[in-house]
Amino acid sequence: TENPDLIVSDVLMPKIDGRELLRTLRRVDNWIPVILLTQVGEAFERAMALEEGADDYINKPFEPHELVARIRAVLRRAKPGKPPLSAAWSLTCADLAFDRRARRAYLGGEELTLTPKALVLLEYLMTHPDELVSRERLLDVVWGWDYPVGSRAVDTRVAELRRALGDDAAHPRYIETMPGQGYRFAADVEGR
Repeated sequence: TENPDLIVSDVLMPKIDGRELLRTLRRVDNWIPVILLTQVGEAFERAMALEEGADDYINKPFEPHELVARIRAVLRRAKPGKPPLSAAWSLTCADLAFDRRARRAYLGGEELTLTPKALVLLEYLMTHPDELVSRERLLDVVWGWDYPVGSRAVDTRVAELRRALGDDAAHPRYIETMPGQGYRFAADVEGR
């Protein structure tokens, strides 16, 4: 049998759905990177897939170049034989910690007071370190593809995160702005 470097799977398949395939792989401690394709725009559905160990997901319809870019990004982040950050229950970066089960973030041991959307944004950025993420992608991840907000909503939540983290946009420790492109979580993240 072949050992693929990555699996791209539709969530809705006739014999076994993509999330069940993912759960089966993770149950036997197989951490091959998986990208799920879905027509479901619900944030809860996407969050569940990521918590179950998906490395990324893409809403259909999508542009082929976006799929290629995501495959490249997932392969850059993948550590052979190790669970992806998206499957970790705890994310740490220096004195910043995110407890994904409790849905709480801490800086220097003190709990951060963040809105639910800012928490989802922080979680996504921390599970995709050093990856340029467009505002459109963050809108999709945090608000869902059919939510009637503009890209300024992302900027507002990033500003909220920066205030809470004491992060300076001019000299960022965590969240870097890529003018005209989006944002990047610039620090190293460990998962457990």
